[in-house]
Amino acid sequence: MARAGRRPAGGGRTASRKQRDAPAPEDVISVLARAVREVEATVERRRVTPAVRTKFQVVALLLREENARVRQERTSSQAHRTEQLKRLDGIATILAKTAVRDPRLLALLAEDAEVSEAARLLKRDMLRAAGIEPPPEEIAPTEPADASTERRVVPRSVVSRQLANPFLAPDFSTARPSTVSPRRLSGWELLNPLLSAFERADRAAPACMALPAPAPVRVPGNRELMPHQAQLVAAAAAGHRTFLLADEPGLGKTAQALLAAEAANAYPLLVVVPSVVKVNWVREAGLWTPNRSATVVHGNGHTVDGFAQIVVVNYEVLDRHVGWFGDFGFRGMVVDEAHFIKNKASQRSQHVLELSERIRSRTARPLLMALTGTPLINDIEDFRAIWQFLGWIDETEPLADLMDSLEATGLTPADRGFYPAARKCVIDLGIVRRRKVDVAADIPARRTADLPVELDEKVGRSIRAAERDLARRLVARYQTALANRRSGAVEGIDHDLVRKVATWEQKDASTTKTGENVFSMMRRIGQAKAGLAADYAAQLARSAGKVVFFAKHVDVMDAAEEAFARQGIRYASIRGDQTPVSRQKNIDAFVNDPEVAIAVCSLTAAGVGLNLQVASNIVLAELSWTNAEQTQAIDRSHRIGQTEPVTAWRIIAARTIDSRIAELIDSKAGLAARALDGSDEEVWSSADVQHEALVALLTDALSASSQEQAVSPGGH
Repeated sequence: MARAGRRPAGGGRTASRKQRDAPAPEDVISVLARAVREVEATVERRRVTPAVRTKFQVVALLLREENARVRQERTSSQAHRTEQLKRLDGIATILAKTAVRDPRLLALLAEDAEVSEAARLLKRDMLRAAGIEPPPEEIAPTEPADASTERRVVPRSVVSRQLANPFLAPDFSTARPSTVSPRRLSGWELLNPLLSAFERADRAAPACMALPAPAPVRVPGNRELMPHQAQLVAAAAAGHRTFLLADEPGLGKTAQALLAAEAANAYPLLVVVPSVVKVNWVREAGLWTPNRSATVVHGNGHTVDGFAQIVVVNYEVLDRHVGWFGDFGFRGMVVDEAHFIKNKASQRSQHVLELSERIRSRTARPLLMALTGTPLINDIEDFRAIWQFLGWIDETEPLADLMDSLEATGLTPADRGFYPAARKCVIDLGIVRRRKVDVAADIPARRTADLPVELDEKVGRSIRAAERDLARRLVARYQTALANRRSGAVEGIDHDLVRKVATWEQKDASTTKTGENVFSMMRRIGQAKAGLAADYAAQLARSAGKVVFFAKHVDVMDAAEEAFARQGIRYASIRGDQTPVSRQKNIDAFVNDPEVAIAVCSLTAAGVGLNLQVASNIVLAELSWTNAEQTQAIDRSHRIGQTEPVTAWRIIAARTIDSRIAELIDSKAGLAARALDGSDEEVWSSADVQHEALVALLTDALSASSQEQAVSPGGH
């Protein structure tokens, strides 16, 4: 059973083939079926360990090979082959649905995905379990490799580029050292005060650096820049080189980044993006900078153009290419959806920061741009990685440019005026934040309308009963902890203990199966709302035109698509498990075909990088856990080019925890506004919605219990 695409290798291969054809193929399929079910169950429990990923990849490899073998096999009947292919398709379906739950699994489905030694050994064991002796080349061990470099590659075309033009070497001569000599502020701890300066911002605080007046920009075709876009390009043309471009979604950040690179002559340019928008970035480059060649790095980079001036790569394969990227001589780097690097412990963040540091150390004044419409997801700390990427700070202190600005204020963190002055110093380094209401008056206002729905009677009763069971479990846990503690009594509800109980429950929900929990309830509610949300989307499509339908889980998307098919409504499906070509085909169908009425989109996979302004109605079938994710989904339609008011219809299950979670999500929306827009809304730190939902559920249950005791006979 040769790997698809590999040619047989000599007589030993032929003998091995005969050995492998001897057992009944059902044995192989049965082994694959058991393995894929084990992987599916483990991923559902959110326990995606390296061993699980290895098993997932081996199932994908064997599935591909067995599918090819069955199709080529001619000794059995057509009916038998059809039945075998049907069983293999079932396994493939489970594999694809499982992969959607974890982006790391999707990368393993690529034909050029690296196969580790652990995967090779497991593949051999699974073949033997099916009664098949693996061929020699699949048993042969590979040379040991250093764990940090075993996946790194250098595409052949990149080597050709380096050999063809040795004068493309990086310019080290004028790169400014990042270190600073000891000065007045060198003894002060400055990073936390700098972050606090954003957390403490008042309404009058600036949100955007001073930008020059927009200058005429030559744009290909009939395209025109809006004034706010031209301002940023003018700043780059005037010599500014670091930007945190935090415009609200829909204000054209991609075009601004490409034209800023043109103004700064920042080529070659590296663009790091989520995988779902790789193709879109190349298309945008063709529109805004058609004189610059662009290439996409897929997998190991076999198809990359080493001579291209714009190199687009997704976060998921960045680890394989860090080595040659660092030596390529990039003069600019753009990180799209920069909030993806907020966790500095993650590999993607470390690779981005490593490349930024190498580019800054080797290139004179490179262009560095972090693009995100939602720079703060949960916490002011999310700024750290972005500032470090831009070269404003390192792990412990401000770097040269920022330190110069702070020194010039003449203030220290002990002075009251330090915080607003320090905030302005950071913003002047390159924070650009514009709101639609301020710079794009021709984009109509948007609104979010909650649409309460009553669940099916039986399902609704079941979900509410599960919610009561969860509340009772929380109350029992609270009462046990209250009885066992040694400290003094607290009048009324002990809110500190309530939060501790919520934390315990949240931890248990993520590690063990302890009955119903907040995660499983929200999933059940989403499934129960699927048909109702689909019906409402169909109604909108018939009366108001194209509709974008967002859901979080695959089964909700499946249910909605089945409902649309039954009603004869054509739809396009945009999911995380699609190839870039398939994804773009579905997007184009929705945008260009008047008969395609609805785009069914994954909230996590399609919430960024899409331009769906042909629709002015959005249906949010399931709630996100963050306001930022919800906002990004809405802004797929509420963006430049939209000609009608945009309404997002949020489907809420009445009389369930769904309503409470919607309120909690909305209450978190003030974080980015406070830190960047000078709003005086409350700022949450890193408290999460799941925890607050459990706190609210327990508090309500305790309050209800107290009231019942007060009015019952004998109550006091």
